[in-house]
Amino acid sequence: MIKEWATVISWQQGIAQLRCEQSSGCGSCHSRSSCGTSILNKMGADSSHQLHVESKHPLVPGQRVEVGITESSLIRSALLVYMLPLVGLIGCASILQGLFHTDIAAALGGLFGGAAGMLLARFLAQRIGNQREYQPVILQIALPPASLSFRREKE
Repeated sequence: MIKEWATVISWQQGIAQLRCEQSSGCGSCHSRSSCGTSILNKMGADSSHQLHVESKHPLVPGQRVEVGITESSLIRSALLVYMLPLVGLIGCASILQGLFHTDIAAALGGLFGGAAGMLLARFLAQRIGNQREYQPVILQIALPPASLSFRREKE
């Protein structure tokens, strides 16, 4: 299970709206000051993603929850989104190259096949995206922020 912490934005009628902040994979490396990936992450805008997750327990804004999704559904989704356009690009380019024996035909076939693969991936992603196994679930719920209080004892 792939896990990530998220912040509750709102909760209404059993549906929680959550905000997940994208965290960089490199935060504790010794070469982060000179790493190209770290520099690019600092230059880019802070990205956060919002998602809707079912929750039987009432949640309050600002509360932290741990959400998870199965590895198999994540891998299948990635294969669908990345491999289908690539297979379309290579397949159509090869077919048109074989039929017409010109580079222009191969280039046009690659463009057409890649675009068709992207459209097909988008269509299939929308169809399978509503299936239960592709939905994130809440694994843990942290205490609401208002329930934590610190009292200083008088001496």
